[in-house]
Amino acid sequence: MITRISIRQRFRLLLGFAFVVLLGCGSLVMETFSEIKVNGPIYQRIVQGKDLIADVLPPPEYVLESYLTLFQLQAESDAGKQGKLIERLRVFKKDYDERHDYWKNANLSTEVQNLLLKQAHEPALAFYALAFNEFVPAIQKQDTAAAAAAMLKIQALYDSHRNAIDQVVSTVSKNNELDEASAKATIKQTQYVLAAVFLFCLVAFFFTFNRVSSSITNPLLSALTITQVVAGGDLSQQIESHATDETGQLLTSLKTMNDSLAATVSSIRVATETITVASQEIASGNADLSSRTENQAASLEETASSMETLTATVKQNADNARQANQLVLSASAVAVKGGDVVAQVVATMGSIKDSSRKIVDIIGVIDGIAFQTNILALNAAVEAARAGEQGRGFAVVAAEVRNLAQRSAGAAKEIKALIGDSVEKVDQGGKLVDEAGQTMNDIVASVQHVADIMSEITAASEEQSLGIGQINIAIAQMDEMTQQNAALVEQAAAAAESMEEQAHQLNQAVAVFKLADVAGNGMKRIMAHAGNIAVTRGKSLQLT
Repeated sequence: MITRISIRQRFRLLLGFAFVVLLGCGSLVMETFSEIKVNGPIYQRIVQGKDLIADVLPPPEYVLESYLTLFQLQAESDAGKQGKLIERLRVFKKDYDERHDYWKNANLSTEVQNLLLKQAHEPALAFYALAFNEFVPAIQKQDTAAAAAAMLKIQALYDSHRNAIDQVVSTVSKNNELDEASAKATIKQTQYVLAAVFLFCLVAFFFTFNRVSSSITNPLLSALTITQVVAGGDLSQQIESHATDETGQLLTSLKTMNDSLAATVSSIRVATETITVASQEIASGNADLSSRTENQAASLEETASSMETLTATVKQNADNARQANQLVLSASAVAVKGGDVVAQVVATMGSIKDSSRKIVDIIGVIDGIAFQTNILALNAAVEAARAGEQGRGFAVVAAEVRNLAQRSAGAAKEIKALIGDSVEKVDQGGKLVDEAGQTMNDIVASVQHVADIMSEITAASEEQSLGIGQINIAIAQMDEMTQQNAALVEQAAAAAESMEEQAHQLNQAVAVFKLADVAGNGMKRIMAHAGNIAVTRGKSLQLT
């Protein structure tokens, strides 16, 4: 809602609102002064309340009530009531002392201080001294004569005290009248001053409003004119602003905006010319690139055909190497088995050799037994000969045993000789078997080495086949990408033509802007520089 109101009208509304606020505040101040001024309603109520209290309650600084108590005490004969009256008199004395101390420290005039604190106070002190030192003891002793004599002295002191109090009342009343008159004059003067200040503030506010309104609206009107001119396409106007406030900053920003728009439009014009030249060069380069791409595609097709032939050859070599590797692996397995058999033969020959040595040892034992048997038979024959006829039969047996022992010894010697020859031949066979085992190990190692070489040849052949296959795939991809590049070149040619057309349309769109002469000369220099760049780009395309 408020955005539909002009700034000047907003300031006027603000001024009216401030005037109403000031008027209301002034009225409130005047009304408040009228209420609280001297003799005003509030003042009258306060004074009336104090007067009513003064009429009802005697002041403690005035010994009137104490004087009345003394009369009551003089007339009373009951000791109990006399005690209460004496206690009341002490309370009055205490109240008097407290109020006297208060007024002693109060800010009173010299005349009032002399009347209240000296002329009225000295008789009061004597009044209470006679009352407590002479009158009360006489009453307590029921000495009426002494009490009457003391009462006469007290009356004289009371009269002196009352005269001083009357003078205090008269003096304070006069001072109050003077203070009321002074307060009335001060309030009235303050009201006049407030009215003058209010009028001055109002005039100053109107003056400041006009100055501030003009300082805001005039630059805004200038900014509005500038924006309308810029909206019409005229960017040649000169904008000047020397102010540093927000409106000056606004004009400075508009100047910067105008200069930036002029530079932008100039750059756009130069860019459109450059784009036109570049698009023509791109179209020419695309045609050359399309021809070269077609030649490259044909070369890639021939290369792909040759790579397919090479791939088949390498694949066949890899298959042959794989078969040879299988044969070598089979031969290696056979050689390993032969080595295992030879190792078993070597182990068997070792067992036979050990068994032959054990047999030789056994035959040696048998030969020893036959030798001992022969000796025993010989001894038996000797003993039989000694026995004569009785030992003849035993001698025959001993002779047979001896013959058997000799035959056993001879057979054992022959077997030992044969076994020794067998052991010697077994040792020779073991050596030959060891040599055969070593030879078989060498054969196995050689076959395994050949198998390893054939495995490496097979792996290399497979890697070659895989690499050539990947090369073949890469060439096929290159062929496909070359075909795609050819299609992209055609699309780029179409895009260059479209870009040239759009640059022409953009040049027509920015032609509506009017630029300054300096900007136009700068634009010509930029266009010439852009033409040189375009020629250089064309030469580089031809070289490539």
